[in-house]
Amino acid sequence: MNIKPCLGCVTCGYEEPCVQKDDNEVIKKALLSSDMLVLATPLYYYGMSTQLKTVIDRFCSYNYSLTGKHLKSVLLTVAWNQDDWTFEALVSHYKTLVRYLELEDQGGVLGYGCGNVSMTKHSKYPQEAYQLGYSL
Repeated sequence: MNIKPCLGCVTCGYEEPCVQKDDNEVIKKALLSSDMLVLATPLYYYGMSTQLKTVIDRFCSYNYSLTGKHLKSVLLTVAWNQDDWTFEALVSHYKTLVRYLELEDQGGVLGYGCGNVSMTKHSKYPQEAYQLGYSL
């Protein structure tokens, strides 16, 4: 999709249409008609991908509507690293979003040591993600 970065102009007033005309409206409509927000990203320099961060930054233009939904949420992520601190910054950011957007955290899967498709496929994490989804 074509999603431009937020300009921080706040012309939207946190609830009016964004001045940028891109595919953000498609995401907005889909998200506001759903029950759950699933944030799925590989770990990039101890945070989420730029593409996902760009989408989240654009929540600004429908902030109040989104907060009022009290959506369920999960975090799905993988990283090459296996250190116990690998996901600390990303999890902290996710928890901040959960709190700010009044989401109902349903958990997540943190895939340590999943540096490529083969490593991920042969790990326990696809099954954990399946079980999480099944439980919801």
